[in-house]
Amino acid sequence: MPPNSPRFSPNGSRLVEVLAYPAVQLLDVTGPLQVFASANALLAKAGNAEPYTVRVVAKDGPTIEASAGVGLAVHSLPSSDVAVDTLIVPGGDGVDAAAADRVLLDWIRNRAGQARRTASVCTGAFLLAASGVLDGRRAVTHWGFCAELARRFPAVRVEPDPIFLRDGPFWTSAGVTSGIDLALALVEEDLGRDAALAIARYLVVFFKRPGGQAQFSEILSLQATGDKFGALHDWISNHLADDLSLPTLAKQAGMSERSFSRRYAETTGLTPARAIERLRVEGARHLLSETRLPIKRISQRCGFGSEETMRRSFLRLLATTPQDYRARFAG
Repeated sequence: MPPNSPRFSPNGSRLVEVLAYPAVQLLDVTGPLQVFASANALLAKAGNAEPYTVRVVAKDGPTIEASAGVGLAVHSLPSSDVAVDTLIVPGGDGVDAAAADRVLLDWIRNRAGQARRTASVCTGAFLLAASGVLDGRRAVTHWGFCAELARRFPAVRVEPDPIFLRDGPFWTSAGVTSGIDLALALVEEDLGRDAALAIARYLVVFFKRPGGQAQFSEILSLQATGDKFGALHDWISNHLADDLSLPTLAKQAGMSERSFSRRYAETTGLTPARAIERLRVEGARHLLSETRLPIKRISQRCGFGSEETMRRSFLRLLATTPQDYRARFAG
């Protein structure tokens, strides 16, 4: 589906529709809403026209109950003759029921075809995927659901680490608060960096959050492996500073080296060496946030051998350094 052209003047108000449904995640809805509302307030204060008209829309109304028992006033799903700039699809506990609603999926598919851009927050990616609009595209969702998204929708190219990503006119984001990151990126595209930065400062959030969602999760790429190598991963986590060569791992798994290498890569999508690196970063991550051990000691305890080796691994996997990680996440 090619990007669509806006059906309004670039200087006019952009209609942003946020889809709601029973048990939608409240912050998935209100986080992006507040970003757009803050953009309106920012430009109005400067004497300019408000750039956005924002509506929460739903199949059933006039209210729906979101998470935390909060009721949301909603508009009916608009017809195709109402022009829309941006469609945002949140996630939440009610996403599976919503994804089973053929009428709602048809509306999402048609509305995404009319919108200049379409975005999902958290598990809202499941709704976009169920409608078929993400087929052949890159997408992300909450780290705890990436494996499930990939299993249920093999035509979607799931990437587990980004806070948000864009593939053509489709934007998807990670868990809950990442909807704010995504909305800031949308505002930056529309109004420029200075406006988006001013909104981030006002909301006291990162303008561009450092690192990916791997820094908040438990070895994203290994979560989809089930129990096949679960015991091995537990053993590795308790022996990070030991010899973790291929012969050692194969012996621990009770397999030949050749068979282990092949089956491990098939199951996890990683070579044993890459998996070891991720597990060592995970161990270092916990020690950095939960202890005051010197970074050199942590690098040795986690099997990196040197601070520089650990620093390179952190930059490669988390897009941050051990020092910066500790500064942001240490208790």
